[in-house]
Amino acid sequence: MAKLDFYWDEWDADSKIDRTELGEESIKIPQLHHKYYKFFSHERLSYTKAKKDLQLLKKNKAIWYMGIMSEEDLDSLGWDQNPLKILKQDVPMHVEADKDVAAMDLKVEYLKEKVEFLESVIKTLSIRSYQINNAITWEKFKVGI
Repeated sequence: MAKLDFYWDEWDADSKIDRTELGEESIKIPQLHHKYYKFFSHERLSYTKAKKDLQLLKKNKAIWYMGIMSEEDLDSLGWDQNPLKILKQDVPMHVEADKDVAAMDLKVEYLKEKVEFLESVIKTLSIRSYQINNAITWEKFKVGI
């Protein structure tokens, strides 16, 4: 799983169109699409898994804050029993403020940002042939063809 900066740098290099080689740029579109769709697919799967992991963590934290988690589950998670007595209506507030939940929530948001960025790159690549065609038309117009 690459960092967002990596994708930004890759797209910074790949987004440039060489106006002197428009035909070659047109031929590169499928390869670029493949490259970024591979990134996108991997990150989307990671994002989906992280969202599910967050749901499970919130469920486990709610059970933990209520003080009803089994010893077996506590052992498998490496947690001690919650020593606090928390009212049932206050459990959601404690779960949302929990440091583990907050860290996982940040991870989910980071993955979401990567997915949205890669999705926008793919959309840009989808219209790149139109952009290249417009550049060719412009060059023809400039020379009077």
